[in-house]
Amino acid sequence: MTPTPLPSSPAPTLADRPDWRYLLQEFDELYRYLPAGGSDRIAGHQRKVREAIARLLRSQPELRLQPRAEKPVTAHLRRALDEGRQGVLAPAVRALDAVNGDLSWQYGYEKVPKGLQNSYAYAEFAGPNGPVVGPEIILGVVLFAPGCTYPAHAHKGITESYVCLSGAVSENHQGVYVPGSMIFNPPDHLHRITVGKREPALLGYAWIGAPEDLHQQKMVFTRTRKA
Repeated sequence: MTPTPLPSSPAPTLADRPDWRYLLQEFDELYRYLPAGGSDRIAGHQRKVREAIARLLRSQPELRLQPRAEKPVTAHLRRALDEGRQGVLAPAVRALDAVNGDLSWQYGYEKVPKGLQNSYAYAEFAGPNGPVVGPEIILGVVLFAPGCTYPAHAHKGITESYVCLSGAVSENHQGVYVPGSMIFNPPDHLHRITVGKREPALLGYAWIGAPEDLHQQKMVFTRTRKA
């Protein structure tokens, strides 16, 4: 006799893993209460992020936890989290730490520039590819080692923002961003990030764009022309 296959278990949702829901709620708080500095464009972006998170939460999305993966830079993660716990965005950092064991750290590039393998990685926690599955926003965190230079790059069709959770960074040498600061990058904006030499930097990020752009986004570094 052929054995009857057992019914497959339904995919878990946020209701099954409340720590993931709390993390999304903390990101909603970030985009609700961080100042926009009088910029209508930044305020509009913050509103779109909040609305996308609200729709995602209401949908009770599927949770596709990815295999735990680390990169060399995650040796700095405990320091970044500990520093963030002392800062103005401590609730968001604590919520991130609660799901730390489920994070899958990645590079996101087919070819990573020499030296960046040891000083950079990111972990998504919402988007078309999960872990919290949704089509209209990507949320995650990026970790930089002390002294990292993240080369110039842009995101086609994507409006991007970073929220500094710990450490200090500069973008395009045009300002210094510390915990509680937000960096705003409109679509196709070329940006380069440098990190302070004494401490790692941990940034949350949000990407807003058309579903096809979010799903097919490929990041490519811009080569510097030789004189």
